[in-house]
Amino acid sequence: MKCLLCDKGLQTELTFTSLLCLKKEAELVCESCLSSFESIGDNHCPRCFKKDVSINCQDCQFWCKQGVKVDHVALYSYNQVMKEYFSRYKFDGDYLLRKVFSKILQTELKKYKGYQIVIVPLSEQRYKSRGFNQVEGLIKETGLTYLDILVKNEVEASSSKNRADRLLTEFPFFLKDGVKLPENILLFDDIYTTGTTLNRLKSMLLGAGCQNIKTFSLAR
Repeated sequence: MKCLLCDKGLQTELTFTSLLCLKKEAELVCESCLSSFESIGDNHCPRCFKKDVSINCQDCQFWCKQGVKVDHVALYSYNQVMKEYFSRYKFDGDYLLRKVFSKILQTELKKYKGYQIVIVPLSEQRYKSRGFNQVEGLIKETGLTYLDILVKNEVEASSSKNRADRLLTEFPFFLKDGVKLPENILLFDDIYTTGTTLNRLKSMLLGAGCQNIKTFSLAR
């Protein structure tokens, strides 16, 4: 086996379970590559996990004024290594990279007992051009169940917009017809920037009758 990120050879570790099943558990990413991703740590905004902020950050203050109570968790900082990962995964179409964070995502998402995971969709046009939804790929690889109940219209990619433009963009999401909402939802996206997507989705779903919503992303 080779590391999915750097292509170096990986050593396979035998565990008691794998011995019983007469098979080896394959590691997917080397320790060197994994350690290059920056965990957010303890010093972060208490509402959105923005690193190196010990009080509610500017974005969360904005959402508070909009009547949205931010309740977000993220695992990693959006550093240069994470940017390169998403460049390969999303834009170069390296779908195998959905596997890189499967173990840690599975562990963290299992903590949300009683919550139904809802994924953020791509527009139909973007899905056709990319060939997959990178958010769905991350969740599928964990083996956890999720709901695909949202639809997105095509708009300009948020990565091409500055902070102010993201906050003012016309909202492109809506619910699929005939959807029955669960009481508790965990909204999952790949990256949290200003919170526009997840927090406006949260407002929409609360308005549609959902009782309790938390949000989660791989990177912040």
